Amino acid sequence: MEKTVYLSLGSNLGDRARNLQAAIERLRSIGEVAALSGFYETEPVGDFHQPWFLNCAVMLRTEKMPRQLLAAVMAIEQALGRKRTVAKGPRIIDIDILLFGAFVVDLPSLMIPHPAMHERRFVLQPLAEIAPAVRHPVFHRTIRELLEDLPLGPPQVRKLDDKTTEDSA
Repeated sequence: MEKTVYLSLGSNLGDRARNLQAAIERLRSIGEVAALSGFYETEPVGDFHQPWFLNCAVMLRTEKMPRQLLAAVMAIEQALGRKRTVAKGPRIIDIDILLFGAFVVDLPSLMIPHPAMHERRFVLQPLAEIAPAVRHPVFHRTIRELLEDLPLGPPQVRKLDDKTTEDSA
């Protein structure tokens, strides 16, 4: 049975756009990439001095169940060179499962919906581009409503136009 899943992708090392494109291409091996947001340049969150991220959101239609999907996205991260050395530190690629249909999963290794997505503009802004009316299965609010509830201010999130390259970003 096919499920609709929403993912957040981010990269802040190397050629960020190429890293995102490579991850999106590999996601096609585990399902249909049904929608893709634009790319957003985002200020890092937390106390880490690190390069800005490039983020996007993906709607994926897949036959995989939640733990299978987690294993598949972690394999993609590893294949693209992700090293998990510092929590929330710089990374070549990061793929987070945001929503998995209306499922709620609460396991030590996997929480769906993503437990912090409603607090993160860098997640909600790209997601609202492709799924504004989708409802959070716990808060019962749309993605657009969650985005509108966020306070203005840092961290900064700005959409890149299609003509923007890594050299000008």
